[in-house]
Amino acid sequence: MKTLNIGIIGYQFMGKAHSNAWLQAPHFFDLGGVKPVLKAACGRSEEPLKAFADNWGWEEIETDWRKLIAREDIDVVDIAVPQHLHYEIAVEAVKAGKHVFLEKPMAMGLEQARKMAEAANTAGVVHYLNHNYRRCPAVRLAKKLIDDGKIGTIYHWRGTYLQDWITDPNFPLTWHLQKEKAGSGPHGDLNSHSIDLARYLVGEIDKVSAMTTRFIEERPLPNEHAATFKGGTSGTGMGKVTVEDASFLTVMFKNGALGSFEASRFATGRKNYNYFEIYGSNGSIIFNLERMNELQFFSKEDPIDSQGFRTILATEPEHDYIANWWPPGHIIGYEHEFTHAVVDFITAVKNGTSISPNFEDGVKEMEILDAALQSAAEGKTITLQQ
Repeated sequence: MKTLNIGIIGYQFMGKAHSNAWLQAPHFFDLGGVKPVLKAACGRSEEPLKAFADNWGWEEIETDWRKLIAREDIDVVDIAVPQHLHYEIAVEAVKAGKHVFLEKPMAMGLEQARKMAEAANTAGVVHYLNHNYRRCPAVRLAKKLIDDGKIGTIYHWRGTYLQDWITDPNFPLTWHLQKEKAGSGPHGDLNSHSIDLARYLVGEIDKVSAMTTRFIEERPLPNEHAATFKGGTSGTGMGKVTVEDASFLTVMFKNGALGSFEASRFATGRKNYNYFEIYGSNGSIIFNLERMNELQFFSKEDPIDSQGFRTILATEPEHDYIANWWPPGHIIGYEHEFTHAVVDFITAVKNGTSISPNFEDGVKEMEILDAALQSAAEGKTITLQQ
């Protein structure tokens, strides 16, 4: 049995999701003789880091990410920290010959993304950008239906990703609301997922036009307990919000399809509403993450008197990944997508192959995200260079 030693940097929301995935993968999937080992966890605050490591089974802790990367017993660096830290950590990790499992969004902008991809390709390591929704079995079924020509020529993509966790004006000014740490607001955080799915399912994007807005200009400063989705943790004083609260994009795909993207953290009642519709010449597909085991499919090939959107429960062994889980009809959840990503990542490392989305995909995605912000600032349509 070959071991693959993992070092994770970050221990909050994504650190937990990633840890669970590394733990679960060998229990449910055949990893070809490779065993991931939770070798070391890294974070700035020793006490909560130690509690995290003990809870998830990480063998050791480090409070300096450079020391973690320099360790000869670390094979993979899992980066689960805010995106303003991604660039330096990822570049140093690949230069040290480590494979990198990186949480999205990739970077603070296109220039950083290009340098990260160049460094990773030069180093010859496996690099992965974690857009976990690609690995929902229902989304994989959508890809198969499209590739098999079941919906014909694609005309329209409509993507929307909505949350409501900052609608309270007393929600503190966490790092997510600060441009110097987050780069952008829901545009990067949420639209990056939608753009990845659109590229995966529809194709590359040619032109972008966008609008953004900010609904609340100032918020209470946070204390040390403030974190993603957690309200009621304000410090003293007020600070300026420097990212957008909502972003709307319209795009032209290179294949001629039209698309729209809507991202907001001010959609009252929506907790994690990741939804898309794809309309083609011979059929249509609808996916809703809140019903992630289901895919709605319309086919013009059905008899006219019985045409309509059918709901497919993607829990059969024939659906991607499902044979490794539970019997048909026994649904899986959000955390399973991360496990699927880990399984595919380990397979790529074992076989010396690439995995998608990777840093090259991240460059293309970041070009679209940056172009959209440029469009919103300048009030014009941007044609991409990729």
